[in-house]
Amino acid sequence: MNILELFSGIGGFSKGFENAGFKIENHYFSEIDKHAIANYKHNFPNAKHIGSVTDISGRNFKGIDIITFGSPCQDFSLAGKREGMDGKRSVLILEAIRLVTELRPPVFIWENVKGAFSSNSGADFWGILQAFANIGGYRLEWQLLNTKWFLPQNRERIYLVGHLTGSERSFGNVFPISEDNCGINEGSIETRSIRTLTAGGNSGGLHSSKTLVQMAAIRGRDNQQGKIEQNLEINKESISNSLTSVQKDNVVIQINNSKKWKGSTPDRERVYHTKGVAPCLGSSMGTGGNLVPKFLFEKNIRRLTEIECERLQGFPDNFTKYGVYEKQVWTNKKEGTFKIIQDVQEIPKTQRYKMLGNAVTVKVVEEIAKRLRSI
Repeated sequence: MNILELFSGIGGFSKGFENAGFKIENHYFSEIDKHAIANYKHNFPNAKHIGSVTDISGRNFKGIDIITFGSPCQDFSLAGKREGMDGKRSVLILEAIRLVTELRPPVFIWENVKGAFSSNSGADFWGILQAFANIGGYRLEWQLLNTKWFLPQNRERIYLVGHLTGSERSFGNVFPISEDNCGINEGSIETRSIRTLTAGGNSGGLHSSKTLVQMAAIRGRDNQQGKIEQNLEINKESISNSLTSVQKDNVVIQINNSKKWKGSTPDRERVYHTKGVAPCLGSSMGTGGNLVPKFLFEKNIRRLTEIECERLQGFPDNFTKYGVYEKQVWTNKKEGTFKIIQDVQEIPKTQRYKMLGNAVTVKVVEEIAKRLRSI
């Protein structure tokens, strides 16, 4: 298949399709964050970076089979200012719609936050549907999916799939996807979930709350004594109160009914207890204000490690550790000449957290891709 991944981040869509058994022949991605670009180049060395979505023309591509886009969602977020389609970031979805119109791929997939359903009393979502319908020739289907059906993270996202009528590569339905079809079934295990830690915000501003979790059976590598600076707000229903612009520490008590943990190899590799669900990972992780979710383990409080966040999003361990950056090397300083080389470097931890919070969950995309493959 030939894929064009817009607002690509670190390539969650492409990774999900690869995991589902697709072989990517011609691979293009559009992204503006330098760390995400570097990480994408490291993990997908055959992919071609094509710059910002606003600078791309459909005339430059042929034979694209699928366009994916998790367009910026901050203006739709339930925890944000809810500017909707009037926001500068969310309106970028129109650029993706333009490229779908120009390229007419057999399939396109849009991912966004649950808040897009209710933004401006639902008018924004229906406006987006109308824009998709105005392309002409596409049948649309969508569903609200939760990462916790596959992995222990409470992350609700809308997935919309467009099928080009008459295309041999797109026929049939992807949805509905049932929680019973997935790896974690809440009907069969006891779970206590933490509400969403949303994207956006900076230190001391919006979304700067902390989230602490007590889980008796988690194996704590890198345990560090943490400082609690705010008053604790404990919810007796075992569900965290919504994270708001007010900085506070929400504590969720995880009840542990399992047998005594003995430190076997499977448990050492597990970043969660089988009866617990982690909070949604947000793009503001690592940007200040202690935004990374934390675990309370044996009286020590620590935040999730980068590897644990990768696992909660379905990426391989250390997927975000390295990036291929462009580096300027002088060839003749007197003449002012230089060349650009590709330099592999470790990505700062703060950026790794941010990239993972912005990513789509690989396991969810993989399930959608498997269904597309079987159509």
